[in-house]
Amino acid sequence: MSLVINNNTMANTVSRHLATHYGNLSDSTRKLSSGLRVERAADDAAGLAIRELMRSDISALQQGVRNANDAISLIQTADGALQTIDEKLIRMKELAEQAATGTYDSVQRAIIDSEYQAMASEITRIAKATDFSNIKLLDGTLTGTFNGDGVKSTGSLRIHFGTGNDSAEDYYDIEIKSATASSLGLGNGAAADADGHNISTQANAQNALAAINRAIVSKDNIRANLGAMQNRLETTVSNLSIQAENMQAAESRISDVDVASEMTKFVRNQVLANSATSMLGQANNLPQLALQLL
Repeated sequence: MSLVINNNTMANTVSRHLATHYGNLSDSTRKLSSGLRVERAADDAAGLAIRELMRSDISALQQGVRNANDAISLIQTADGALQTIDEKLIRMKELAEQAATGTYDSVQRAIIDSEYQAMASEITRIAKATDFSNIKLLDGTLTGTFNGDGVKSTGSLRIHFGTGNDSAEDYYDIEIKSATASSLGLGNGAAADADGHNISTQANAQNALAAINRAIVSKDNIRANLGAMQNRLETTVSNLSIQAENMQAAESRISDVDVASEMTKFVRNQVLANSATSMLGQANNLPQLALQLL
């Protein structure tokens, strides 16, 4: 190599290597400080695309878990109200049994019937008052086919928890039948010829016993359906949590930096950058050798 002054080729070569090592050192510093192996598209374009899709699914699954837990709370609210209604039905059957015997006259049966009607009115009040997040649960609002085309959904309650919109995998429809006294066939709100309309006569009281039994069965069917759905939702929560956890682990393997491996690169690049800096200083001094020949 010729000894020249205008162009220091050796210094240019060392400078190029120093720029490369410094760039690698900068990348290692950025990755170690952020904790991410893929922070920008240039790091891994395909990995970035896969990671962002995974992150969106993870967020959706985590929200799905919250949705399912909210649905469990809603079901527990409805079941608690039905438990109270059950107590009223038991009292109504006790009153009907009392009025069905022949040891009471019409005046006494009228007094018994007044409490019977009060219990029926309380059942209706509970059914109409029970709500969750302003959604009526036991007044028949959540019956029929789901329709979400309007601002407010009608029909059955749709609980969405999956990342897509396939009925078998991503949502359930919860239908809760009406638990008002009239829908159970009891009290003055029921049809005039209904067996449970009143217990003001001995015959009516005897007929009411069968009507109350049917009402209890209807109420128990509602509770059984709610209990089955709650068990299903609890299983769904467990499955979604596991799915989100596994997907997060997969996303981590793509996105997160391996600190041990990256620290090894950092130290290597740091040594190379320091070495190149020293050599650049030496290379810059080489043209001065020409002065010795002048």
